[in-house]
Amino acid sequence: MNLSRQTKRLIADPAGIAEAASLLRAGGLVGLPTETVYGLAADATSGTAVAGIYAAKERPSFNPLISHLPDLASACRQGLFDADALALAQAFWPGPLTLVVPAAPDCTVSDLARAGLPSVALRVPAHPAARAVLAAAGRPIAAPSANRSGRISATSAAHVLSDLDGRIDAVLDAGPTEVGVESTIVACLDAGPTLLRPGGIPREAIEAVIGRPLANAGEAGHAPISPGLLASHYAPAAKVRLEAEAPREGEAWLGFGPEHDTYPLSLNLSPTGDLREAASHLFGHLRQLDTAGWATIAVARIPEEGLGEAINDRLRRAAAPR
Repeated sequence: MNLSRQTKRLIADPAGIAEAASLLRAGGLVGLPTETVYGLAADATSGTAVAGIYAAKERPSFNPLISHLPDLASACRQGLFDADALALAQAFWPGPLTLVVPAAPDCTVSDLARAGLPSVALRVPAHPAARAVLAAAGRPIAAPSANRSGRISATSAAHVLSDLDGRIDAVLDAGPTEVGVESTIVACLDAGPTLLRPGGIPREAIEAVIGRPLANAGEAGHAPISPGLLASHYAPAAKVRLEAEAPREGEAWLGFGPEHDTYPLSLNLSPTGDLREAASHLFGHLRQLDTAGWATIAVARIPEEGLGEAINDRLRRAAAPR
């Protein structure tokens, strides 16, 4: 696998979108903006192209990838949607929701992208540049977050290049992402709608559509059935200490909400306590504190509600032993 290449920085205009789609059809790797985070995109139907994702990210090959489609009709050609899955797709697509459904008999997503599973993870993103690339590519596009595996997810083209410059063919620069955390993942399989990963769509909104509580994923089995289920994930080089009241000596500080004290190196996810703002700043602030070289990042308590569930999920993964 060629991991030494010149990475182009494409502008998200018609010419850049066309070039990005052409690279993907040719088996290349492209950093692709979505409304959640930047994804490392490749042709999901090509095992070789998908292997390029794993190589560039140094990602465990047993972790399946999300395949992105331009619309619901395209997704329905890849997966089998029961009534719950169809209702959720109609309610939240395009948007930050991934549905894990049984693979259709003629599903073209490669076994490697599905990690050999009989299910497939599908999403229709809301970002206009991403949808334009997907429509032009004309095939499912696998796109995990555009960073080295286990590192902080990328919310700008600069973040993509800091991790993957020279390892991918191009990044399509459409500015910073809007949501800032990855998609919510819901499995619609035999056990009924099950929350596999909190994300950009709060649990409460999903439950309002299906009319009953979501089940929670149990303890992981021999292999994850969706992306984002490894315990140590989204990890900076620094240690992360959660639910801190204040930083200790020698710690950087990641705050949340109004603060009266000032600290030598600190950033605040949202001075007003807005969880949506906090989500949009999460990975960028973690990355900024991490690159400053401090050994530990102390993180303020984040409410476990709405998007706070997704934020805390990411922070717990960042703090997990590794």
